[in-house]
Amino acid sequence: MAPRISLALAIHNHQPVGNFGWVFGEVFEQAYRPMVDALDRHPSVRLALHYTGALLEWLRAEQPGFVERLRVLVERGQVEMMGGGLYEPVLASLPERDRLAQLGRMGDTIEGLFGRRPVGAWLAERVWEPDLPTCLVDAGYGWTILDDAHFRAAAIPEEALWGPYTTDDQGRLLTVFGTEQGLRYRIPFRDVDEVIDHLRAHATEAGDRLGTMGDDGEKFGAWPTTYEHCWGSGRWVERFFERLEEHAGWLATVTPSEWLAAHPPIGRVAVPTGSYAEMGEWALPPDEARAFAVALHAAQDDGRPEARWLRGASWRNFGVKYREVNDLHKQMLRASAAVAAMPAGAERDRAADHLHRGQSNDCYWHGLFGGLYINHMRLATHEHLVAAEDLADRATGGWHAATVADLDLDGRDDVRLATDGQVVTVALPDGAGIGAWDIRAARHALGSVLRRRPEAYHETIRRRATEAARSGAGGSPASEGAVPVSSIHELARAKEPGLAARIAYDWHERRAGLVRFLAPGGLRTGGPDPAADQGTERGDFVDGEFGLVELREDAVVVGRDGTLAGPSGFQPVRVEKTIVAGGTRVAPTLEVEIAIMNRSAHALRATVGVDWPVNLAGGGGNPAAWWRIGHEGADRTTHDAGGSVTEAGSIGQGNDDIGISIDTTIEPAAEARWGPIETVSNSEAGFERAYQGSALLVGWPLDLAPGERWMGRVRHTVRVARDRTEEELAATRGAS
Repeated sequence: MAPRISLALAIHNHQPVGNFGWVFGEVFEQAYRPMVDALDRHPSVRLALHYTGALLEWLRAEQPGFVERLRVLVERGQVEMMGGGLYEPVLASLPERDRLAQLGRMGDTIEGLFGRRPVGAWLAERVWEPDLPTCLVDAGYGWTILDDAHFRAAAIPEEALWGPYTTDDQGRLLTVFGTEQGLRYRIPFRDVDEVIDHLRAHATEAGDRLGTMGDDGEKFGAWPTTYEHCWGSGRWVERFFERLEEHAGWLATVTPSEWLAAHPPIGRVAVPTGSYAEMGEWALPPDEARAFAVALHAAQDDGRPEARWLRGASWRNFGVKYREVNDLHKQMLRASAAVAAMPAGAERDRAADHLHRGQSNDCYWHGLFGGLYINHMRLATHEHLVAAEDLADRATGGWHAATVADLDLDGRDDVRLATDGQVVTVALPDGAGIGAWDIRAARHALGSVLRRRPEAYHETIRRRATEAARSGAGGSPASEGAVPVSSIHELARAKEPGLAARIAYDWHERRAGLVRFLAPGGLRTGGPDPAADQGTERGDFVDGEFGLVELREDAVVVGRDGTLAGPSGFQPVRVEKTIVAGGTRVAPTLEVEIAIMNRSAHALRATVGVDWPVNLAGGGGNPAAWWRIGHEGADRTTHDAGGSVTEAGSIGQGNDDIGISIDTTIEPAAEARWGPIETVSNSEAGFERAYQGSALLVGWPLDLAPGERWMGRVRHTVRVARDRTEEELAATRGAS
């Protein structure tokens, strides 16, 4: 009998919660619709398709005819629909109750849309931990797909990755398919005949081998350079499907479940914690990531066996690498516990829906596709977590509470102030800075400002800029890195010129209410943002630990005995901060009062400042986001513009689209300066500048005799145009 082999294709299609609608539409036309068109033209080609929850909702609302076409493909057995977590969470990051809920809701959704309940689950970013079989099997799933890197780490050689294996946890048996590396790297980036030859080379007379390729659907048209290759003049997918039909006598396409119905697994495997190879690299600190990449690529190029054991860091390390990821994750866990404590009913169901949307994986990591740096998606994730927590606190009476707890699980206490209008968290170990400032009615995270920090790919940007300068290319986008690519992971190009010069780093975490000590006249002599220049700081209060002095229902008083560098040496200084959360539901107030005591034997002369970064989604010259210096009626500037004023007693800012304005009073009137906070980050489209918020620094001249005390105050009044929670609950009550 002639050698035969089977091929199981699984295409994963995903759009993040909070992504722009026009992005959904663009990728639909570039990748999603063309693939289904091709399947209609080639009814003998069978495969598995996966669409995540936010994308399914968009398709149902905007492209109902497309959903019906998918249902026809499912009914005739050409397509198997995969499930997973509804809003594409990394299951390993969730409490067990939320794992089961996400998996179950996706099963219900797929069954309702396509008439068949899924038995195969897609794992977000293929993040695997050995306990996952328990939740997957308990939720009704029988198989999933892992990366070839998982199997290499489990000592399964590449030549043995031509069939599924079993793994288990707590008595639950799960089947795992492995994406064969040769197929994943060739489809669709190599010549079609090379893919066919690769399959032919692994065919057997018994016909008992299965090649599996599970990967992103967006690489079939939506990744840079791939549309023309896949659907335009290259016609890659069309030619591939034609070849599959031509060779159907020895090359059969099957769905994973179809294969399992006729063939047993080929062995057992104990898969260690991991993801795909690039994820392990991205989760490492920058210096180690660069060293890891060099070592891995050298081992792979030389064919050395140690390449299989080089895996980088686990996905969970993103919570160590990025303080913002850890804070987001711990907020999600608190929201989950609060929702679980709600009484059963429509309000808990609504809160759970927000929670699940807030668990979408994209903003909990950063690599090539990760959304931590994408401001509008990060704000959307916060939005749903704020909504879930708000609904839960309404139901359980947690609206008015001041608590001391280890909020970020670093072993040290923090403070959480909660009213019906806002939630404020204070990191005592880190300058008693305000890490979260969530406005409940607007469901907006004002404190979600990303720290500028080193990334491994910054060296690539600098190197390409240097090469461009040497070649005389003038630093154009093309000269800074436009190169032909065979995979999205090899993309290295800039979306605008001059990015290397825009790379800057903050020497401390971006928190609000930090107390700064600068040289006299420091706001006039320093740079546009002192967070990027540690050399301007004279005190040790920005990231030093504060102690708890007093906790009230609506306020916290904290203090630190530190030092200030001056002409006579280091002077002992006492700083106390009183943070008061007040106001109403739609007009919450947040006040920070600073008290400074000169405990030295010499006069204390400096500029004392309060640092207040805020995220009002003001990037790209957004006309809806604005600054106003002075009282209502003064001229406005866009929120990503910079400026300064020698004396200000009142500053306004806001975003009319979000429906938030902030009126800030400063007592006594102070010098102020403000400007955008921008990172240089990587995305699937290349290197880009990304707006992360705006900095506001107010500063007063300080001249204290020994033993003297000074006080200053910054008070914010937030006005919210509409209470989104009340609107949502009213709609729920009306529908019932």
